[in-house]
Amino acid sequence: MKPKPVIKFAVDVAMTLALLFLMGYHLWGEALHEWVGAGILLLFIAHHILNGHWYKTLFKGKYNAMRILTLCIDFLVLVSMLAQMYSGIVMSRYVFDFLSFRGGMSLARRLHILGAYWGFLLMSLHLGLHWKMILKMFRKAAGIKSKAKSRNMLAFIVGVVIAGYGAWTFIGRDFPTYLFLKSEFVFLDYSESKILFYIDYLALMGLFIFIAHYSAKLIRRKQRNHNGILNFKERYKNFRIGA
Repeated sequence: MKPKPVIKFAVDVAMTLALLFLMGYHLWGEALHEWVGAGILLLFIAHHILNGHWYKTLFKGKYNAMRILTLCIDFLVLVSMLAQMYSGIVMSRYVFDFLSFRGGMSLARRLHILGAYWGFLLMSLHLGLHWKMILKMFRKAAGIKSKAKSRNMLAFIVGVVIAGYGAWTFIGRDFPTYLFLKSEFVFLDYSESKILFYIDYLALMGLFIFIAHYSAKLIRRKQRNHNGILNFKERYKNFRIGA
């Protein structure tokens, strides 16, 4: 495998793990939260440098349903990340304290809640839309060449179980309250188990990966069927003209 794809994959994995870590703010303390947040800022910049070709292709080619959906999710991920970074810098008391921002704390707090919770959801959807590629990379690394139906069925069943637990966590951890800013403060349990917290959030991530992955499969299948019908009509038309 070429070095650039490996580096891109490593940066993306590091960003995902860092975002997952940051959701557990109350488990690690404010200082470490800020330093990891600063790290994700650098990873975010590296990610966009490594994927610079994406901007060049924005106005090239046709936009089908899948491409439009992917672009919308990518744009919203960008907005949520920028909201987190701006608000995190404004509220910083350790890493960026030297900047000495005056005021704007109330707005920054709202943006940070929205950016964090929507960012986590959107990043999970983003992963789900690219899950086919990720699975392909893992199969290649593991030397798995064939696509066994039994393995696909097992993966689907495991996905359903994880998504079900993730849905329960989504409600139990009151995600809608923070996604729609019904509260300007996040209520945290500082005594909860780190392991259980991250099991919950991995399941939440799994829920949205599952939704995006299988939605993408459905969209691609419909596109293939639509293209197949169009090709059939075109061949039939040419046949009639030739006759």
